[in-house]
Amino acid sequence: MNVQGQIKEYITSQPEPKRSDMQALHRAILDVMPGCKLWFLDGKDSAGKTVSNPNIGYGLQTIKYADGKTREFYQIGMSANTTGISVYILGIEDKTYLARTFGKKLGKASVTGYCIKFKALKDINLDILEAAIRYGIEQ
Repeated sequence: MNVQGQIKEYITSQPEPKRSDMQALHRAILDVMPGCKLWFLDGKDSAGKTVSNPNIGYGLQTIKYADGKTREFYQIGMSANTTGISVYILGIEDKTYLARTFGKKLGKASVTGYCIKFKALKDINLDILEAAIRYGIEQ
């Protein structure tokens, strides 16, 4: 199955209203990042053990490690969690920036160094979330 098929299957496997929220957010991210590379990570390690929630990735960045090795990974991620949805904005150096800049304006969301977690789209300001995503893409 191709990545688009995996993403569709993952989103449609979610219960409502999370499914509709994830579909709307997927479309919104694609509007912000048209033509971006899509990723799907099933949350399992090489041995097949579940180590994280499955997640959808958007975009492409090269991460450089302290040992000089590099790895390609996505810039923006989305995942269902037990209480709602998480959006990951990766590659931001200042781990306080998201919370300081977007936290209070987002609505009912928890904001960490790279993760914005919320129960439902109706609880947050989508324009502010899109602004945070745009900031992440520019990094």
